[in-house]
Amino acid sequence: METQASLPSSQRVVPGSVDIPIASWPVTAKDETADAPAEASRIVDSLNESLSRKEHTAVADLFVENGYWRDHLGLTWDFRTLKGRDKIVSFLDEGHHLVNIAITHEYSGKNVSPTLVAFRGNGSAYGIQVFVHASTKHGAGPGVIRLIQDHAREWKIWTLYTSMNQLRGNSEPLGPLRPRGANHGLHIDRKNWLERRQVETNFENGDPDVLVIGCGQAGLSVHARLKMLNVTTLVIDVQDNIGDNWRKRYHQLVLHDPVWYDHMPYIPFGDFWPVFTPKDKLADFLNSYAQMLELNIWNATSLEYSKWDENRYKQWVAVLKRRKEDGSVDVRVMHPKHIVQATGHSGKKNFPDFKGMESFEGDVLCHSSEFQGAKKDTKGRKAVVIGACNSALDISQDFYESGYDVTIVQRSSTTVMSSRAVLELLCAPLYCEDGPPTEVADLHTWSRPSELYKAINADINELQEVQDKEVLEGLNKANFRTDRGPMNCGLWIKYLQRGGGYYIDVGTSQLIIDNKIKVKHGFGVSEILPRGVRLEDGTELEADEIVCATGYQNMKTVTEAIFGEEVASKVSNVWGYDDEGETRVMWRPSGHPGLWFHGGNLAVCRYYSRLVAVQIKAHLEGLI
Repeated sequence: METQASLPSSQRVVPGSVDIPIASWPVTAKDETADAPAEASRIVDSLNESLSRKEHTAVADLFVENGYWRDHLGLTWDFRTLKGRDKIVSFLDEGHHLVNIAITHEYSGKNVSPTLVAFRGNGSAYGIQVFVHASTKHGAGPGVIRLIQDHAREWKIWTLYTSMNQLRGNSEPLGPLRPRGANHGLHIDRKNWLERRQVETNFENGDPDVLVIGCGQAGLSVHARLKMLNVTTLVIDVQDNIGDNWRKRYHQLVLHDPVWYDHMPYIPFGDFWPVFTPKDKLADFLNSYAQMLELNIWNATSLEYSKWDENRYKQWVAVLKRRKEDGSVDVRVMHPKHIVQATGHSGKKNFPDFKGMESFEGDVLCHSSEFQGAKKDTKGRKAVVIGACNSALDISQDFYESGYDVTIVQRSSTTVMSSRAVLELLCAPLYCEDGPPTEVADLHTWSRPSELYKAINADINELQEVQDKEVLEGLNKANFRTDRGPMNCGLWIKYLQRGGGYYIDVGTSQLIIDNKIKVKHGFGVSEILPRGVRLEDGTELEADEIVCATGYQNMKTVTEAIFGEEVASKVSNVWGYDDEGETRVMWRPSGHPGLWFHGGNLAVCRYYSRLVAVQIKAHLEGLI
């Protein structure tokens, strides 16, 4: 049996996770005679009738033989993907809380009514796409059906997605339900808005139901969602300011994802916002976001002690230490019912303990997370960057632009995709200037079962190989080795299955091709020397500065650091797919009561934050 260590780097996934197969594409012709609304109505009516009668075999017969049913809380209080008729039948027989689905016309944009569409970019797979509204015993949510014709030319379900992202009786206070904002009339000793916010933020009248650790996009997005469900929440962070998780990263960092993909819940970026957001601009936005949504944030605050009370109260004992602006320290004991770890989808920094590190006589030897930027006017200085992914190459470019002689140490291959290909192939046509509303784009994206998502990305990878051909060939010729990701499915699948190992090219590739930045490939570091690095093949590289862009460990390592081994032992490694293609541990029951994990890039946080909040609210309401 192959182990992760024995696999090529390009094929490795998070330990314990599953490298799921790629879905097989159906070959279906475009049937111009198809009456899409009528076929959609027939399928939906049949599905509802069979569900009401608990005729689960009849439900499964509406699917093609290897059809998929992906569900996020619409069937059960978990995320599941059911593949094949037998699995659908056995799962439904065990019980579920879906009541019915209905075709919906509530979305704006192209192809939101039942429509014949191409499911595959090359036009070899056509079918009918149907947006639906799923009703459950506890609430409702959006869904998508994709129909194809089977061998008998009968329309069947290829993929079905159902979800529940709102609980009955808990509508978000938006639009006509917005708060009044004023309480007119006579009120003795009334407090104004600022005074009320101070009472709320300081939790003078009680403890929060939810404690969130981390005030980056993950912590802020889940707090925003919980606030809309009237769940009292406190976010804490050891950093001094909101946004410092971005503000303190390397000097030249700019987001590699475009603005249309990165919107936060409730307050999207404006039409004036740049396509790519600089880190400090994002940090300032997150601070404003927290203020505008009236989120409760305690910065310079750490969780000093925690213990889960399983027997009596089923809540946490959490001891918080808060450093105030005057330097004094306040200790507060709280009893939240739930804690959300929102410390980033990665864990502790992976900073190797190389032999000889204590002997280094240069100016800088640090992990990339601690890198403060290249010094200016330093022509002739030498820098070695250990690692070959996003941070490593961005930092290398910063060094080169500041006059350094730079060498990258690349031990294994890197998945490389140009920024242009990201915009044109990965993001468009869903996340782009003329794309559909973000809500619709997200529904398209997350309604796809992960095996199909891999197939789509395999196709994108083929297109990208052509579009980026010159750059990829140039990199390999310059001894910077590239790969195509797990099963040749490219950069995005590598992110979802491994969490790293890629570079979105924003300029460093050409510097490598032109030999302006040198590369040493295939060997790790053997030893740090007083004035440089010795590699495993005996090569010695001079260095005044060494940056280890060697990534991060699993998110679970932070769990153990915060909560201790007893709690962490109940949680599996975070990230990567389970055998059904759902992300492990993140956003779903973690294995430990009252403990949730939330993280990912801005787009991932935007979508899944709502599902995390719904689950927590359901627990508080006694529905789970």
